[in-house]
Amino acid sequence: MLEVENLTVNINSITIVDDVSFSLEQRQWLMIVGPNGAGKSTIVNAISQGIPYSGSVSYCGSDVARLKPSRLAKSIGVLTQKHHVGYSFTVEEVVKLGRYAYSSGIFSTTDDEDIEKINKAIEITGLEPFRKQSVLTLSGGELQRTFLAQIFAQDPKLLILDEPTNHLDLVYQKQMFELIREWVKNTNRAVISVVHDLSLAKAYGTDALLLNKGKVISFGSISEVLTEEHLRLVYSMDVYSWMQDMFSQWMNK
Repeated sequence: MLEVENLTVNINSITIVDDVSFSLEQRQWLMIVGPNGAGKSTIVNAISQGIPYSGSVSYCGSDVARLKPSRLAKSIGVLTQKHHVGYSFTVEEVVKLGRYAYSSGIFSTTDDEDIEKINKAIEITGLEPFRKQSVLTLSGGELQRTFLAQIFAQDPKLLILDEPTNHLDLVYQKQMFELIREWVKNTNRAVISVVHDLSLAKAYGTDALLLNKGKVISFGSISEVLTEEHLRLVYSMDVYSWMQDMFSQWMNK
């Protein structure tokens, strides 16, 4: 589905991403992990054509840089960490914007399929109580769920998430990751997520790309990548022991 070859990003003469290559197939959930400054968000920004890069990014055999905006929107959906809104659209109106790529023009009407996708996206993200509410009145977590609903309404084949649950309460973190897993399961879709939480990566990812200082340390299945040796090399600490110590706190009544 996605092929990234020799991806390199230089900003102000500094190499942020250095010759990174990986691939993604249908039904895979790739977790991009690594410490701060590893180049995780920069990679997804490049894939989604947000910043210049060298190397190649292809989707289903087509150069992503040459795709028309409507084809790109139907193929790849992106959810970033932060959203700054200065307009008083309702939640429903923001979610509806996810269907724009499928419309024939700015004044086109919403058809039955659009309505179904919009309603389903609002339902599964738990936003029904906020449907007619202005997005300017939402909490950070509610706003993040609104834009996730917009992506679900967009219905792309590849979903790119940059720290998707950063501002969500625990109940919605679990809900979002479960929803995304179901979204991928038994379909021809795939997901790329940038995450800091290695427990979430291990619990939900099928594959992982471990980075450090812009370079690939390991790429493959979750079990092959998130090994004690690899994590110690990247984080300069015994991550496995730390995780076990944290878990043990919950075992003491």
